[in-house]
Amino acid sequence: MNIYLIVILTFLVGFYILNLLVELWNSYQITTNIPDEFQDVYDQEKYAKSQEYLKETTIFGLLQGGVFLCLTILFILIGGFNYLDLKIRALSYPDIFTGIIYILLLGFISQIITLPFAYYSTFKIESKFGFNKSTKKVFFADILKSTVLGTIIASVILLVVLGFFEYFPTNGWIIVWGALILIQFILVYIAPTLIMPIFNKFSPLEDGDLKKEVEDFAEKHQFNIKGIYTMDGSKRSTKANAFFTGFGKQKRIVLFDTLIEKNTTKELLAILAHEIGHYKMKHIHQGLLMSIITTGLMLFLLSFFLNNKNIADAFKMENVSVYTSIVFFGFLFRPLEEILSILNNFISRKNEFAADIFSRNTTNDPESLISGLKKLSVESLSNLTPVKFKVFIDYSHPPVIERINELRK
Repeated sequence: MNIYLIVILTFLVGFYILNLLVELWNSYQITTNIPDEFQDVYDQEKYAKSQEYLKETTIFGLLQGGVFLCLTILFILIGGFNYLDLKIRALSYPDIFTGIIYILLLGFISQIITLPFAYYSTFKIESKFGFNKSTKKVFFADILKSTVLGTIIASVILLVVLGFFEYFPTNGWIIVWGALILIQFILVYIAPTLIMPIFNKFSPLEDGDLKKEVEDFAEKHQFNIKGIYTMDGSKRSTKANAFFTGFGKQKRIVLFDTLIEKNTTKELLAILAHEIGHYKMKHIHQGLLMSIITTGLMLFLLSFFLNNKNIADAFKMENVSVYTSIVFFGFLFRPLEEILSILNNFISRKNEFAADIFSRNTTNDPESLISGLKKLSVESLSNLTPVKFKVFIDYSHPPVIERINELRK
């Protein structure tokens, strides 16, 4: 049997089994005892509901992953990648356009497979626990918008990647890396004004105590912003959030309308101070730098596997091409991707602690951030006591109780 096929199948099955064990361990370690810190905001009935939500979403996620794993392995073994390639090649387009069509079709197939799961999650599980506010019209409109937008962006990226790798096989990865960095910065810059409004409505925050408090805080700490906006998050879910987008003069603070409804002015200011802390301490720049380095590493390694016939044989391919090499390399890159994900999560958790401390020190009001974090956790039915290994490999934010303990020091 082809050694690459053995390695790829081992990765696919191995990572699913690891995820299965971690998720089951995490869900079966739950307890009905409400942590002391949350005695004032949780009653026994609602806490039990949060445990039920964890179990149901865990089982559903494992089922979805299992189905996708089985279909992926089946598609490999029956030569599905080769069959699709031959059908597209029969259209006699140039290799670059053949590659774009091939990769986009694989994406569409994946989306079709995941669509029933997304539908069930939204209209069954999320509705059952009182989160879903989306209608079927909004749900399918989101899919259509994201598909069209994703196709446009992916086509541009693939045109650049395939074009440079075709014409510069030796050092093309360096040129592609530079081009992708440029595209990434363009997307970050245009996202607040051109991309995000396609999906949500953004309105300037109305005049009042909250707006004045935020503006005064931003001015005091030299955080220049384009504006403060509310987003109609309630259009889809009751879950709340806050974030800021853009760089330079395009920085915008965004508050979900659900967040404003459920929190006091002091709590909202503390939450926004946390978000501003990420920017002031260069966490956003750090994340972009990590993304750039990861992309460069991936492209460098990819350059060694382009047009590799042994990998193509593992997928029963009759033809070897740059575009199929990119697809198949994704399977081989998985272990390193997991390691980088764990590293990024570790850094992210440290940054969350740091942003919390920034909020505490600049507002001199740790209790408002603590009460805001509690509300966010309760309203989203988040797991208050995840197992440490689950946190280590999956959590980009520390468990809320750890954050509260750190704030109280």
